[in-house]
Amino acid sequence: MSVKRVYVEKKPGFDIQAIKLMKEFKEDLGANGISKVRILNRYDVENISEEDYKKAKTSIFSEPPVDFIYEEEMPIKGNEKVFAVELLPGQYDQRADSCIQCIQLLSGAERPLLNSAMVIVIEGNITDADFKRIKSFFINPVESREANLGKPSTLYVEQPYPEDVQIIKGFISMNTEELEKMWEKNGFAMSMQDLVFCRDYFKNTEKRDPTITEIRVIDTYWSDHCRHTTFLTEIEDVSFDNGLVCAKIQEVYQSYLDTRKKVYTNKNKKITLMDIATLAMKEMKRTGKLNDLDESDEINACSIVVDVDVDGKTEPYLVMFKNETHNHPTEIEPFGGAATCLGGAIRDPLSGRSYVYQAMRVTGCADPRKPISETLPGKLPQRVITTTAARGYSSYGNQIGLATGQVQEIYHDDYVAKRMELGAVIAAAPKENVVREKPVAGDIIILLGGRTGRDGCGGATGSSKEHTEESLISCGAEVQKGNPPTERKIQRLFRKPEVSRLIKRCNDFGAGGVSVAIGELADSLEIDLDAVPKKYQGLDGTELAISESQERMAVVVGKQDAQRFIDLSQEENLEATIVAEVTDSNRLIMKWRGTEIVNISREFLNTNGIQQKISIEVSEPEKVSDSLSTKAVKDLKAEWIENLKKLNVCSQRGLVEMFDSSIGAATVLMPFGGKNQLTPAEGMAAKIPVMNGNTTTGTLMTFGFNPEISKWSPFHGAVNAVLESVAKIVAMGGDYSKIRLSLQEYFEKLGKEPKRWGKPFSALMGAFYAQMMFGIPAIGGKDSMSGTFNDIHVPPTLVSFAVNTVDDVKNVLSPEFKKPNSFVLLVRIKKDSLGLPDFEYTRKVYSTIHELINSGKVLSASTVKTGGVCAAISKMTFGNDLGFKAEAGLNDIDWFSPDYGTLILELPEKELPEALLKDLDYQILGVTVDEATISIGDISMTLEELKTAWESTLEKVFPTTVPIEKSEPAQICFTKFVPIRSSEVFAKPKVFVPVFPGTNCEFDTINAFEKAGAVTDVFVMRNLNPQDIELSVQIMKNKIESSQMIMIPGGFSAGDEPEGSGKFTATVFKNPYLSEAVMRLLKQRDGLVLGICNGFQALIKLGLLPYGEICDLDENSPTLTFNTIGRHDSCLVRTKVVSSLSPWLAKTMPGDIHTIALSHGEGRFVANENIIKELMENGQIATQYVEQKGNATYDIRFNPNGSMHAVEGITSKDGRIFGKMGHTERYTPNTYKNVPGNKEQMIFEAGVEYFKL
Repeated sequence: MSVKRVYVEKKPGFDIQAIKLMKEFKEDLGANGISKVRILNRYDVENISEEDYKKAKTSIFSEPPVDFIYEEEMPIKGNEKVFAVELLPGQYDQRADSCIQCIQLLSGAERPLLNSAMVIVIEGNITDADFKRIKSFFINPVESREANLGKPSTLYVEQPYPEDVQIIKGFISMNTEELEKMWEKNGFAMSMQDLVFCRDYFKNTEKRDPTITEIRVIDTYWSDHCRHTTFLTEIEDVSFDNGLVCAKIQEVYQSYLDTRKKVYTNKNKKITLMDIATLAMKEMKRTGKLNDLDESDEINACSIVVDVDVDGKTEPYLVMFKNETHNHPTEIEPFGGAATCLGGAIRDPLSGRSYVYQAMRVTGCADPRKPISETLPGKLPQRVITTTAARGYSSYGNQIGLATGQVQEIYHDDYVAKRMELGAVIAAAPKENVVREKPVAGDIIILLGGRTGRDGCGGATGSSKEHTEESLISCGAEVQKGNPPTERKIQRLFRKPEVSRLIKRCNDFGAGGVSVAIGELADSLEIDLDAVPKKYQGLDGTELAISESQERMAVVVGKQDAQRFIDLSQEENLEATIVAEVTDSNRLIMKWRGTEIVNISREFLNTNGIQQKISIEVSEPEKVSDSLSTKAVKDLKAEWIENLKKLNVCSQRGLVEMFDSSIGAATVLMPFGGKNQLTPAEGMAAKIPVMNGNTTTGTLMTFGFNPEISKWSPFHGAVNAVLESVAKIVAMGGDYSKIRLSLQEYFEKLGKEPKRWGKPFSALMGAFYAQMMFGIPAIGGKDSMSGTFNDIHVPPTLVSFAVNTVDDVKNVLSPEFKKPNSFVLLVRIKKDSLGLPDFEYTRKVYSTIHELINSGKVLSASTVKTGGVCAAISKMTFGNDLGFKAEAGLNDIDWFSPDYGTLILELPEKELPEALLKDLDYQILGVTVDEATISIGDISMTLEELKTAWESTLEKVFPTTVPIEKSEPAQICFTKFVPIRSSEVFAKPKVFVPVFPGTNCEFDTINAFEKAGAVTDVFVMRNLNPQDIELSVQIMKNKIESSQMIMIPGGFSAGDEPEGSGKFTATVFKNPYLSEAVMRLLKQRDGLVLGICNGFQALIKLGLLPYGEICDLDENSPTLTFNTIGRHDSCLVRTKVVSSLSPWLAKTMPGDIHTIALSHGEGRFVANENIIKELMENGQIATQYVEQKGNATYDIRFNPNGSMHAVEGITSKDGRIFGKMGHTERYTPNTYKNVPGNKEQMIFEAGVEYFKL
């Protein structure tokens, strides 16, 4: 079959991405002659029948209501310039993959060949130089390339047969000069001493020349990324400058040396950065202060044992947390680097068989507002990096179904050296489900999940190198592309107790691929590389050994359990393949084409190379910089406003709301609180994810870090990072004494320079000091030691993450002011002449505040961080528009400087501060007031002007507003009909819940229905081959026929590709067997259908909404398309019930308003006015977005997607099919505590009652 070519272009009004791109070209590149930009998605497809191609044109490639479609040629004017862009060969293309899967569903045959590209058409008066700059700006050579505009004759690519793995002839006889040439030629991450060590090992022990695979595997194994060689370098000597700070660091170092003697007794343990980082934990374990630590030979993540309340019964759970960086990959390929930062962070606790339920993202960036023209040679623009990385991380988290509870970007000029992309996650699992056994000879290793390609080859070694101007050109293969739907399947699989208990040990495929992920599971292994599933042919043995292709797990099971594990994996639509066996040889052996290409002793591998040694010089900090010193205030109002505009103080709402924060039905605090959702939370809080039942047990996570302080003094930076993270936990209601820490270190490439080494040494001394003084340990962490670009270095970075468990999430506190006439107090901690905390007093303060919060005597609390008291007070007022009036005579207040450890409390007016806070250093700042103003003496500032200033700084980078629609939406109220009831009665009606690739709301949906009294029947669609599809369709048909309801849950239907939501799901249900079963359910059996978010999108694409029939769409059909702001939006919205028609809304009344979680990128309801009028008249518009007075609105703050007439949900004519964008299923008791409103919509209960008398 010949290649068919299709171009798809958004119609005017829907071409949001093209308009946004034109704005970037004009504003960022100065290409002002551009009059129009068009974007066309190009698809070349082969091996598809004419009939299937015809169907695919308007159901898969395009959507008739919003797209133009052109076959073979696209319309081009004479004055338009054109270029096309495609991903590099070997990079994962989610759009093409999803398109292929959809076509296979349509045909029921083998998958077609398909390539996708994006065509950019530029109209206007632009020069060749402009055009060249545009292409250079748009095409990142690390991930993509300019595509040929001609159509290929075939898409079949014959992969060259890979040559046998090369033996490095003469290696064992090479002299130092020859080894050095080899080292430089191959770009090894290992040192020259390591390469000499390898030569001697093969010469004296193996007595043979190695293969190139062996050297590459060793290079990967010993990389700083995998083996922390910098952190394990032996510190031979430490010298200190003269000065007060150095004297303090020297005192702490002596304390460290004294503690070592107690911990190690007579052991000869080397002094290293790693030892400094972990010694406080070891000491607290020795003294019995770490009884909750979960220890094992597996190193998956920090793990503690927690008693969890499940419906009043206590069950032991493991809570795991982990932080992960992807600095180098994100710097050179922001989308893929950031996406796989989160993917990698998730896989660590996931490999520990725990369910990851919340994430935090902390990033470091230079000023993204700087002109593109100021970009350093060899660098991407900071704005491009930060916006693209945000899309990458959020895309992965949103697709996999992970609530991102806090997002914060930290700005500092030195991050131009290399971006910081940091993700932290928290996970949990019943302790009884996690079995850990030592592998024994005969055990089987199964590779689970994704297939192997060239992406990520050299990622571990690349991340261990400093960045140069050539990195953008040379490092393409090092950055992986994530496939979140596959990782979601692994999450589902590992959440099953039967599966989890089969696993003896597990490792995720992160850095190093097969060589490390499998190589670390046991000391003796034989790996069959020929068995490793491949994305495509042509991979050689070395590539198979070190590829870091994502979404893979290496699992050890007993031989007798292997087939059962594979069967259970296939039920979750996952590939599982036996690739290795545990032996007793004490060697790592890899075979390819039946030949050993790796055969290395474990003893040699475990040396991690030559022991590096270093002497350290600790420098005295210079005088405090202007940015940290207190300045006299000349014009309080002007400086207050300017302070709120500062990069590290201003609003980041446009960034934060890109990330789904509510999925999982466990989010206790939304990222922004108050009725306005404007007060940033101190950290993130969530309930432990229990499978059945409800819990009041939760977790808190916060972070601390200030780059200005850390650059001045890494020691102070680390002390303050720990202090800040602890203070935030206290402000949220946590008990500081139960905190467990995890640290993230990110420093310049240290080389052999003693003064450079003094920076991480000083920082770790600061962290050690804070841990010991607080009595709380860091039980894990991550280091990244390559933050250098030529002669520019990242600021010394030690980020402290604090995790705390809470017995009752009802006591979790948020910072927005709650009531007028409350006391507003500043509770300080004491600090010495060096600015270091009096820890004894601080512990007393935090214990007192914890008791007050838990007894309900504190209404809100905030820490004083960057921006000082000014920023804290302002943000506390924004959430509920409750103002602040200062106490008279506040002349001694430093309004603008950070004061880490200090808290601001709101106390009820009936409480006496002197009674509650006796013996503490506090000051009454003022009171809260009903007026939306901040008043200090004779100065008055309206909250509106302060919010405007606060939100202005990053508006052009991360927008929150769009042009306001001039027309007004209809105010609807339909009360003509009472909802119908089923003609059949069922005590416990059954709900069929299909799970497709990309579905991520199934757990929340199942829990909501079962709580309402229904029985759920869940089925995972399998589509790995045509036989799977055929069997799945038959099973789904049977399940529909035995159910009373169909629920299509939310998610990202095959990643919501090819460019459009719900296409995969709609394609499945258009199968004749399934469409007939659905129509019988509706027409003959009085059944109900519900679709939420992605489910709603699927119902629209099927025609079930609004027509009540499965039918093809035409250009006049209603649809759900991209939000007007052009990005994903996650927040809570107010929706009003406006129709009495649907049985799904029988437990509500028209006019009822609910506060509902919203999270989507394509939720804008669009239809022509005639159809809208007909829907209104029929009562089919069920719910609308409304503002705080209850009126339907186009205001983006309340109608975030820009839906026509503020439509949030619609029904079929009889009301039995209901689709809505808001996630009603995500509310459970004690969630969204910081946003007021009625959150119980009762649609699931109404659906169940429909089938009762």
